[in-house]
Amino acid sequence: MKIFAKIGASALALGAVLAATPALADNHEAPAAERTPEAARAFLDQSMVEMRDLFTISSRAAWVNSTYLNQDTDALNTYFGTLITQMLVRLANQAAEYAEVDGLDYDTSRQLDQLRSGIGMPAPTRDRAAAELNELATALSTAYSTGRATMNGEEINGNEAEARMGTVRDPALLAEMWTSWHNDAADMRDNYSRIVTIANEGATELGYDNVGDLWRSGYDMTPDEFAAMTERLWNETRPLYEELHCYVRAELNEEYGDEVQAENGPIRADLLGNMWAQEWGNIYEIVAPERAGDVGYDLTELLAAADYTPERIVRTGEAFFSSLGFDPLPETFWTRSQITEPRDRNVVCHASAWNIDSVDDLRIKMCTRVNADDFVTVHHELGHNYYQRAYNQQPLIYQNSANDGFHEAIGDMIALSVTPEYLVQVDLLDEADVPGPDRDLGLLLRQAMDKVAFLPFGLLIDRWRWGVFDGSITPDNYNAAWNEMRLRYQGIAPPVERTEANFDPGAKYHVPNSVSYTRYFLARILQFQFYQAACEQVGWEGPLHRCSFYGNEEVGARLNAMLEMGSSRPWPEALEAFTGTREMSAEPLLAYFEPLQTWLQGQNEGRECGW
Repeated sequence: MKIFAKIGASALALGAVLAATPALADNHEAPAAERTPEAARAFLDQSMVEMRDLFTISSRAAWVNSTYLNQDTDALNTYFGTLITQMLVRLANQAAEYAEVDGLDYDTSRQLDQLRSGIGMPAPTRDRAAAELNELATALSTAYSTGRATMNGEEINGNEAEARMGTVRDPALLAEMWTSWHNDAADMRDNYSRIVTIANEGATELGYDNVGDLWRSGYDMTPDEFAAMTERLWNETRPLYEELHCYVRAELNEEYGDEVQAENGPIRADLLGNMWAQEWGNIYEIVAPERAGDVGYDLTELLAAADYTPERIVRTGEAFFSSLGFDPLPETFWTRSQITEPRDRNVVCHASAWNIDSVDDLRIKMCTRVNADDFVTVHHELGHNYYQRAYNQQPLIYQNSANDGFHEAIGDMIALSVTPEYLVQVDLLDEADVPGPDRDLGLLLRQAMDKVAFLPFGLLIDRWRWGVFDGSITPDNYNAAWNEMRLRYQGIAPPVERTEANFDPGAKYHVPNSVSYTRYFLARILQFQFYQAACEQVGWEGPLHRCSFYGNEEVGARLNAMLEMGSSRPWPEALEAFTGTREMSAEPLLAYFEPLQTWLQGQNEGRECGW
């Protein structure tokens, strides 16, 4: 589900859900005589009651499945996922009918549209379709979460493999981990192909050409307009990415030699410090510029020296939001969240933020380690939680972000404020150790290795899936199309030969779990717009990348005013409420990295950039 994942509003006993289940199938379309604005409003009111009754227990089942992975919790998650799918497909079809009624007021029309497009992977209404879709979804999710890689022949889980990809520097071991993890996804291929077929059938029943068309329809513009907007944003940022790629490739060539990394052409995917080459910050020490590369501190070392624990990292993240005037997290957050990885069972380690009851049962699910990456990730995930709480006074259908990129961008905006100045404020860094202006290039390069390097990856996953959904990419060329697209957008190549016996897309969490991904691309753009606006609100006059708005309650009040709108207004209005502009733009990102781009152009002079 897209809009309605992990939300709900009232606790409900399992027996009550089971007793109500027959009514789900018996609630057919209203007679034509009832197609009036009043009937449409009554339909929405009844729908929200029905959704509230099922969402909470379904969210609990999904939580237990994610934190206690086994065949029984798989079955429970599948069961409730099937009920949710059946309900949302039925309500979406009815909403599509009511949306044609003349004389609808703004909120009725908007809520009907959101209800119609709110399910990310819709099942058709035929018998057993929803059950099959959810069985496949659970199987794919479990296959990913129980996947394994090897290093030196030792079997390791995905969380451990991901961590080691950031620290190991031996090219042979990197290739082994990359290959074994990606090979482990091969068995997902048939199930994934089948789930695409079923969901496309469901999307067609809802009036969309395919699932990709449905996904692109949720942005207050036409699917084609949305695709064009994301392409525009990519073209605005591509010159910066290409300069970064050119510089990093040259440094890797110097580090490893021509036999491992060629001087020209694509970069070998496993050398970039990340299983998916989506963020490159873990190899910063390899590419750090002379004299400016040492930024003066290592956040992971600072956390260790201060005896940080995973819980303390989360409490520090909470303190940032408290400094902006937000209320503390509820006590249940601390007793119900999964902050560290349990030792006695399989769990989903992929970080996520949950709103179980649309009231105050907020949680995060992480396998937190005491390092810089997880320090930043915690700030990001808590951004989701505070957004969820801000809009929980809205009608249920509006309990979502202005668009899905907003939800991802809020925490990232906070993380951008994790500057040296902020680390001094939270007693992690001595003021005497704050790097001076001569280290700015290093600070910017370190940020770009994650923020800029991610941009093409954030775009291509859904570009690949749009092709899968519209049939231009078929099951017999899934892998070839995936690797061609990664080459075209990212300029990377696998460390070993790949064939259609492989299913490399399945090695990325969001593909087997059917989570749309363009939201993360949008978030990389939006976070800089939000960040620049916050820095202007505090009157910051120094370099943008040095700004921290920690402790400014005016920023918090204006931020909350945007967050509490939920999805009740078109996203340009929400953007304007905080930033003063209605247009998504890459200009703030480019302004943030302007000194770095100029420096990279000088470093790359005489090199053959591109791939």
